[in-house]
Amino acid sequence: MAAPRTSAKRTATPGLSWEEAPLAPVVLVQGAEGLLVDRAVDRLTQLARAEDPAVEKTEVQAAGYQSGMLSVLTSPSLFAEPRIIVIDGAEATTEALITDMIEYLRAPADEVWLVVAHRGGVRGKKMLDAIKASGAPVVACDPIKKDTDKVAFAAAEFKRGGRRASAGAVRALVEAVGSDLRELAAACSQLMADSERAIDEPAVTKYYGGRVEATGFRVADAAIAGDAGQAVSLLRHALATGADPVPVVAALAMKLRTLAKVAALRGRGLTAGDLGLAPWQVDRARKDLTNWTPEGLATAITATAAADAEVKGGGRDPVFAVERAVLVVAASAGR
Repeated sequence: MAAPRTSAKRTATPGLSWEEAPLAPVVLVQGAEGLLVDRAVDRLTQLARAEDPAVEKTEVQAAGYQSGMLSVLTSPSLFAEPRIIVIDGAEATTEALITDMIEYLRAPADEVWLVVAHRGGVRGKKMLDAIKASGAPVVACDPIKKDTDKVAFAAAEFKRGGRRASAGAVRALVEAVGSDLRELAAACSQLMADSERAIDEPAVTKYYGGRVEATGFRVADAAIAGDAGQAVSLLRHALATGADPVPVVAALAMKLRTLAKVAALRGRGLTAGDLGLAPWQVDRARKDLTNWTPEGLATAITATAAADAEVKGGGRDPVFAVERAVLVVAASAGR
């Protein structure tokens, strides 16, 4: 299994997609799109197991790394079993890991595949630069933001699943599900599981066209991004097509609570697990928080809490209440 080890510096080839992630003594998986990071790590694990079904997998969180752990994990075992070691959360790395990683790169261990997953940010740059300079493969997992790229992603999901989907169906799915890539991937998987025929627009409409949760989250996404016009337009469309104000406010409240929780991570040594959040939720919230101040967040949460009480019977006009909350949230972004 083992490839020849060398300490010579080479030029890395960045920009590999998760589908191209190759096994190597050291692989860097880098980017803020959590779904793609997870897929790259899963692919590398599967490749290692295809190479040797007896491969042993060890996962380490970079934030809890202590000096010398890498040496222990990569030391030859009694029976010389091949191993894949995944160091996740390298964006929260300790100084000890940076030091040990730079030393390890000079002579990677035999019978070991080491995967380093860095989910965005500048922390650990010295380590990342050293990994890249060593010639290790770099898998790019950058966020997918443009609708055209999301359409391409969804089309690729259907193709990978061996299913035909019309261009209109793919566009309709992207519009219905919203901006979260994990939701989009899950929706593609669900459609392929539930529909035996080629996937067309009626199939998408059947499963997702009237999904209030998706509409609510799209409204919330636009409001949190500070796009009042888009948020109100989406809200009015949702209400006109039968959406109830209650779940729309609930979606807005959930997004804001997540922002507040992730804001609490800063400087307190807390992890996503401590807050009951998935890593992808933390990734998304961190990006959103770049446009928010504590004062703006407090104003938005207060307005949403008031709207929640009004749409549940405390006010006379629930439609007015939710629209007012959306406008306050959008106006609070960046303040």
